[in-house]
Amino acid sequence: MNKRTYPYKSPDTLTRSYRNKLKLFFRALYESISGTEQDFTSGNLGRAILLLSIPMVLEMMMESVFAIADIFFVSKLGAAAVATVGITESLMAIIYSIAIGLSMATTALVARRIGEKNDAAAGHAAFQAILIGLAVALLLALPGSLLAPQLLVLMGIPAATAHEFAMYTAIMIGSNAVIMLLFIINAVFRSAGDAVVSMKVLWLANIINIILDPCLIFGLGPFPAMGIAGAAVATATGRGLAVVYQLYLLLAGKRRIGLRREYMTPDLRVIRRLLRLSSGGIGQTLIATSSWIGMVRIIAMFGPEVVAGYTIGIRLVVFALLPSAGISNAAATLVGQNLGAYLPSRAERSAWTTGLVNLVLMGGIGMLFVIFPRHFVGLFITDPAVIAGGAQCLRIISYGFIAYGLGMVMVNALNGAGDTATPVKINLFCYYIVEIPLAYLLAIPLGMREQGVFYAILIAETMLTLTAVVVFRQGKWKTLKI
Repeated sequence: MNKRTYPYKSPDTLTRSYRNKLKLFFRALYESISGTEQDFTSGNLGRAILLLSIPMVLEMMMESVFAIADIFFVSKLGAAAVATVGITESLMAIIYSIAIGLSMATTALVARRIGEKNDAAAGHAAFQAILIGLAVALLLALPGSLLAPQLLVLMGIPAATAHEFAMYTAIMIGSNAVIMLLFIINAVFRSAGDAVVSMKVLWLANIINIILDPCLIFGLGPFPAMGIAGAAVATATGRGLAVVYQLYLLLAGKRRIGLRREYMTPDLRVIRRLLRLSSGGIGQTLIATSSWIGMVRIIAMFGPEVVAGYTIGIRLVVFALLPSAGISNAAATLVGQNLGAYLPSRAERSAWTTGLVNLVLMGGIGMLFVIFPRHFVGLFITDPAVIAGGAQCLRIISYGFIAYGLGMVMVNALNGAGDTATPVKINLFCYYIVEIPLAYLLAIPLGMREQGVFYAILIAETMLTLTAVVVFRQGKWKTLKI
């Protein structure tokens, strides 16, 4: 009998092999945060995912720092000031929804044109997206800033407090153009494969905001003491200077995508296409956001400690999902570019590979939350009743982190392909038809109280993932023309 022989590898050879792989990994890591010229429609797919994902993850984490920094410094002014910041953030939800929807549409259209190697059409589409963002921002800015006191009263703030702190809300809504442009132009860079620029832009915005916050709130050095309004000015200034930097990079023409004079003409055909695509993105965001309001309304029936625990638990979940959101943005770019390059198989493979990476990452984070939920909730509060409720919320919802990681990639892959309408239908079904009615049924008639709400969230989010996977596997997104 012939014996099968295998090539022998000495320990030294294996050590050198692992060392070389480690060097390649760290080289790619450095390239991902310093900038890359790689063509994402060819080459190693795993390396492409790494190069895109890391700056996108860091970008998403930076986006959350704005609210945290403002709350940290404003909290020194008292509970009423903090409440004003919180209520203003809820009022800004519509602005963020529009900005996110427009950025989804921008990603789909620009990534497709970049994949086609049509840089002129990509730059032209980017300009149309910027025009739409400015137009919408102007429509919202004037009435929003003038009616700021009335809006705060409408949201439950006492009239005297609303008039005292309304300037914060007026400045935030009045300067919403910088939010629109920040989201849209970052989507332009991301979809062109220049994710490191988006990351650096948000780093710049946050550094400026964190420096100016205490200076303008408390009047440090030569700065006037503006109180809560100073926080709004600091945020608007940080974002505004970041937008100036974005525009400089676009106009300089030294990045993967640029704005030349010949691109800067309004094009109603492209504008209509962007509006159609963005309507799906806006719908997705609004449905998801409003469903959380429904959950809070049911949770509120069981007392303030349960609401506080739920709030902390959900904040931890949302923060943990930020890396997942960054990775899923990478999937959208890869799908869009590869479809533009007429490589639907590579587009599909990039989504599944990115989904696997996200699944493993979120599975690891979810395991930590399941094992140590009280520890993480205890970082925010010492009340035993709140910690107990928050830990229960965090543990139950975290059972589904593996599903959430895959689901976010599948939905964003559909968005990157230009199919923003299908995720709207998925969200409507899973959140309005399944989640909210199921939460009420489990919590009240079946007597599971807040546990029923937590399990309803777990079931609905898992169903969303399964539905998105089924739709993605059908492959209709491969044939979309945008």
